[in-house]
Amino acid sequence: MSDATEANGTAGAAEPAEAGRTRGGAGGRHVRVVLVDDHRMFRTGVQAEIGQTAETGVEVVGEAADVDQAVAVITATRPEVVLLDVHLPGGGGVEVLRRCAALMADAEQPVRFLALSVSDAAEDVIGVIRGGARGYVTKTITGTDLVDSIFRVQEGDAVFSPRLAGFVLDAFASTDAPPVDEDLDRLTQREREVLRLIARGYAYKEIAKQLFISVKTVESHVSAVLRKLQLSNRHELTRWATARRLV
Repeated sequence: MSDATEANGTAGAAEPAEAGRTRGGAGGRHVRVVLVDDHRMFRTGVQAEIGQTAETGVEVVGEAADVDQAVAVITATRPEVVLLDVHLPGGGGVEVLRRCAALMADAEQPVRFLALSVSDAAEDVIGVIRGGARGYVTKTITGTDLVDSIFRVQEGDAVFSPRLAGFVLDAFASTDAPPVDEDLDRLTQREREVLRLIARGYAYKEIAKQLFISVKTVESHVSAVLRKLQLSNRHELTRWATARRLV
């Protein structure tokens, strides 16, 4: 279920950033975090998992469900770390990074970004890292590991889920621009996500659960992908995706 409502009211009531930085959390650690994800249920789950400040040291000072909300909340609260979904209404995580470039570059009080996404696709990882994010973890991460990743990013480290670091190393080691795939470019980000999961053999119900959408929405995305790529069934779709190393 997608939520494109106004940003969480917590942001407006947040303390000034300077005050938040002086308080201690678990083990004396404290970090102010903004959650950016278009699924309210997921934000609620993350808040419940990591937002017990006395135990984790993580203080969630704001939430947002799309690009415009994200930029407004981040600018207002100046958190130390933003947990950023890659696929958002309004232009995606890369657009949030672009519009927050000045905040990331602030030498005295930098805002650092950690991508937190269901996608483990190379182009998504590389896109947000090129945009300035300090790391990328998938939504399969445990609460304990997510808290650790947040603090590492706060300290300036680069953090990646297993195997994703290889995408970044390969991308920055190569001087060649990635080839343009006109067929793939016809697909939206969500359609690409569905395409990959279909190609990996996931059933519609499993895809719906992974992406927090309904089975009917999955079916609509599959129909759109087949139409745009001029394919007839999911078997042809799987072969198409495998040939392009999207699986």
